[in-house]
Amino acid sequence: MFSTGKMIKRAAGLPAAALLFTTAFTLSGCTTLHTTAPATVRAHPAAGAPARFGTVDCRQAKCIALTFDAGPSENSAQLLDILKEKQVPATFFLLGKRHIEKYPELVQRMAAEGHEVASHTWDHKILTEISEQQIREELKKPDEAIEKLTGRKPTLMRPPQGRTNDTVHRISREQGLAEVLWSVTAKDYTTDDPELIRKRVLEQASRDGIILLHDIYSGTVPSVPGIIDSLKERGYVFVTVPQLLAPGKVEPGTVYRP
Repeated sequence: MFSTGKMIKRAAGLPAAALLFTTAFTLSGCTTLHTTAPATVRAHPAAGAPARFGTVDCRQAKCIALTFDAGPSENSAQLLDILKEKQVPATFFLLGKRHIEKYPELVQRMAAEGHEVASHTWDHKILTEISEQQIREELKKPDEAIEKLTGRKPTLMRPPQGRTNDTVHRISREQGLAEVLWSVTAKDYTTDDPELIRKRVLEQASRDGIILLHDIYSGTVPSVPGIIDSLKERGYVFVTVPQLLAPGKVEPGTVYRP
């Protein structure tokens, strides 16, 4: 499942919990990764948290989160137009080098239009293969750039290829970040067919799902209207990742996955 990074680098030109109950699964055949499900977080409301996040209460609604990795890109403006028309919030895990620095106005627009702006590292380095100092730089630089543009420091990050370990958890906690993985992937890096991307998402969608897409690929943005319309017909409500967790709250160093 966690193998998108190589294809992202090819297409985008990139260089190579607390007291909550957690679920464990094997990552890359050797590392046991403990993750926390959204429903578990919602069962442990944060002190003073409101009963719902905005107009949605995912304890009652059939929620699903739409997330996009590796932008902003030349396709992001069209995507934002679609999301605005459909009144759907999304979570954007943004890259720094050649993305945030190239499209700062799109980062600002994402935040202004109510989307969650998060980090996908600065240069898409595999965090489990670099030094602690390099990990800190990969996480710190995009956070600083996003905060400068939006006035708000990210609280979420997605590790490239979903590859993480105890060192990444510890450094993420130090920097006030939680990690977000996914439960639905269309493998949109393998096709430019919007209908196939839509079909793959619908086959995997379930309540509390986190959908992984990449707006850097040509077939992805055209697939989004069909994905949204089809899931709405099935009774899903689209939310950001923090909305999916509410009235629980994001805890730095925790790894979230449905």
